[in-house]
Amino acid sequence: MPDLMLTEEERMLQSTVREFVDREVAPRAREVDQREEFSWENWNGMAKLGLMGIGIDAAYGGNGSGGYRHVAIVAEEVARGDASASVSLLAHLSLGTTTIYKFGNEEQKKRLVPPLATGKGVAAWALTEPGSGSDAAALRTTATERDGTYFLNGSKTFITNAGVAESIVVFATQDASKGHRGISAFVVEKGSPGLQINALHGKLGIRGSTTDEVVFQDTPVPARNLLGEEGKGFNYAMEILDSSRIIVAAQCVGIGQAALESAVRYAQQRETFGKPIAQHQAIQFMLADMATEVHAARVATMHSATLKDQGLPFLMEASMAKLLASEMCVNVSSKAIQVHGGIGYFQEAGVERIFRDARVTTIYEGTSEVQRLVIARQLMNQYPL
Repeated sequence: MPDLMLTEEERMLQSTVREFVDREVAPRAREVDQREEFSWENWNGMAKLGLMGIGIDAAYGGNGSGGYRHVAIVAEEVARGDASASVSLLAHLSLGTTTIYKFGNEEQKKRLVPPLATGKGVAAWALTEPGSGSDAAALRTTATERDGTYFLNGSKTFITNAGVAESIVVFATQDASKGHRGISAFVVEKGSPGLQINALHGKLGIRGSTTDEVVFQDTPVPARNLLGEEGKGFNYAMEILDSSRIIVAAQCVGIGQAALESAVRYAQQRETFGKPIAQHQAIQFMLADMATEVHAARVATMHSATLKDQGLPFLMEASMAKLLASEMCVNVSSKAIQVHGGIGYFQEAGVERIFRDARVTTIYEGTSEVQRLVIARQLMNQYPL
């Protein structure tokens, strides 16, 4: 089994990000949630630390080092302070920027990646549509080529970062009769004609990240912004999602850790029947279960990240980690409210926000049901009749 212990470099990264989060991100989490706006303060702080360039070669503006273990460490620590900040970072790095970096040609990488890897620009990733979520191959946004230019028509929904993005990776079909083999990937740049961004408000949680509808009306995309080969877009999207599940799992671990820490601290302060509730066995058992769930999810997440970094098969393990971690953080954040009692139901305690933030994690980046399908199919392949 791959080594799950953190190296000295990884511990330094963890410590640096944790200090930054405790100092800058966590203290403004409640305000960011209430404003329901993207936090440029958080973004610029993360950019200053170089978090947008992890795993990207220095030739393209990155820091030249780091793998999925590094990104997972960062994702957990940022999410521990504010899940909104983490989802903005993850949509930018593990989805948008990584797709361009991995599948773009040399000219595209030199032109598009540096501002993203340094955090001067924000990336978004547009796959989901009103009629196609888990069934991504059923997307209806079209790309029609005329005289060396692709014209996009259609709409995407629930797109993180779209409202602040410089570059949006968009998946569109050139030939619906070919199913997923007709889908290609494009980079649509900010300010393109016919590009309309409509902010979506009223979210239950993760309110400090932008979530938008993206509409294309004969939006021209130059041929130089076609990513990779025509008809390979769906394959690119699935490959990116397979890997990004690891990072979403890490985000979930951070949310669960925040809920656990809040519950433990409160249990040691709140007194009933003449002693802190942390001394009551019922509360102790609850906290023990919460800690065990967080630990198990962290181990599963770092194991899948290690497999990915070492070039070993990781698909089933990544889905297991995402399934386990997302359902863990929903459960643990719910228990944190229970530990807090009535005060936990109010904003002042903070766990109410954590609970709301946790709920979406079993839905995005592949629902829990999709993860179970992936795991089951991998099991059938491993143990054929």
